This record gives sequence, C-alpha cells and structure tokens, in this order.
Amino acid sequence: MSLIYVLSIGLFLIMLFFSGVKIVRPTHRGLIERFGKYRKFANPGFHWVIPVIDQMYQINITEVMINAEPQEIITNDNLNARVDAQVYFKVKEDEESVKSSQYSVNNYSYQIVNLARTTLRNIIGTLSLKAANSERGRINEELQKTLKKETQTWGLEIVRTELKEIDPPKDVQETMNKVVKAENEKIAAIDFATATETMADGQRRAEIKKAEGMRQAKILEAEGDAQAIQLVNDAANKYFVGNAQVLRKLEAVEKSLATNAKIVVPANGELVNVIGELAGIVPLKK
Repeated sequence: MSLIYVLSIGLFLIMLFFSGVKIVRPTHRGLIERFGKYRKFANPGFHWVIPVIDQMYQINITEVMINAEPQEIITNDNLNARVDAQVYFKVKEDEESVKSSQYSVNNYSYQIVNLARTTLRNIIGTLSLKAANSERGRINEELQKTLKKETQTWGLEIVRTELKEIDPPKDVQETMNKVVKAENEKIAAIDFATATETMADGQRRAEIKKAEGMRQAKILEAEGDAQAIQLVNDAANKYFVGNAQVLRKLEAVEKSLATNAKIVVPANGELVNVIGELAGIVPLKK
C-alpha cells in the first residue's frame, strides 16, 4: 500500500513539473504573473512556473499589419471619397514595452484601427479630392506621426502606414477620366503642332539657304562676265584705239566663223593685218 502511495505521489510530482514547463519562442516575450500580480519577464527559452499559482502570458513581438477598414470621408470640396489604409506595427521587445502593451492599453489592435480611421478623417477632410490623391506621401507621413505620438505609452512601434485607396464616387471618377483624356489629347495636339512647326521652319531655312546659294552663283557669274568684258575692253584699248570700224569687222568675222560661214577678205586689208598681229604673224611684202 505504501508503494502505491509513493508511486502516486511521484507521478503527481512529475505531472506537476511538466504542467509548469513553459517554452518561449524567439518571436515572443512572456509576462509571468502570480495570483494576478506581475512577477517577472520571460525571454525566449525554457521557463518553469508553479502551476495554478503562476500564469504566463506570451506576447508576439513580430511586425503585424492591420487594415483600418474602408470608410467614406467627405473631402474639403464636398465629395465622398472611399478611403482605406493599412498600419504596420509591432510590440517593442524590451520588458517595459511588453508590459505597457498589456497593462497600459486594452486590445491595442482595435485601438490602432479606430485611431487610424479618426486621423484619416481629420487629415483628408481638410484636402480636396485631387489634393488627397496627389499628396498620398504627406498623408502617410502625417498618419504615421499621429499614431506614433498617440501610442508612445503603449509600448508599440509604428513601422509605417500605407494608403490603399482614395476612390471618388463613380460619377466623379468618370468625369475625372474624361478630363484626363481631354488633357492628354490636348498635350498630344500641342506636340504635333510643335513638330509640324519645327519641320516647316526647317524647310524654310533650307529654302533660304538654297536661294542664298543661287544668289551667290549669280554674283559669281556676273563677276566672271565683268572680268571677261574688262579683258575685251583692255584688248580693244590695245589694238583698236581709233579703229572702231576694224573692231566691228573683227566681231563680224568672229560671228561668221562661229557658224562656219565663208568670207572673202582682201589680202592687203586692215582686217587681215589685225588678225595677223593677234596671231603673231607678220604679212609678207611683195
């Protein structure tokens, strides 16, 4: 009988020991309470608590994402915008922060959701719908700043906030799409007109350069003609001073020879003497 009693006590003690074993994972921290009063902090690893007397509460310290839930917000230009956001946060891993997350606030996830929704209404309510869509970065910054300030005694770290959507009513969205389309078409038309103007300007400059080239060619041609005339004048002054009639005859011979015409000229005529002198030939004397 005594053996059975001893075995029963031994079995009870073994069960009591294992029922008090607590393992804390690296992703959690533990708070151990005795009769409802905080006793000590539990880091990751093996812990043993007195069953029934002690109680361990494990708190997740990894990053958590919660949805602020979609809501209708009236913007500054009296439009109903459907707004949704996400908040990323985590419980700080030090003892005081873990204690604050449990003893300073009741259900911090629920509190953060409602605080985020209220903050979004305050921020977006001061902006027009267009400004709200174009200033998402500033809205995220203000939301995160407000949440950090309001939760600083909760032992939490607000990692970041993200606006998921800021959607206007359907009819307003359709109007905005039409405006954007018209604006894009306007920009395209301006670009096409600019390109056409640039091409026309290029053609105009090409025509100007072409005309300039033709003008220069005519100037050069005129200068050549002037030089030729100057040479003829110089020859006339040298060989035909006071012999205008002989010059006229020579010009007539030149034109006739150019057309292979036959001309009979007296052998002792002045014209023959002039042609001979021009050719370097001296007439023979009888």
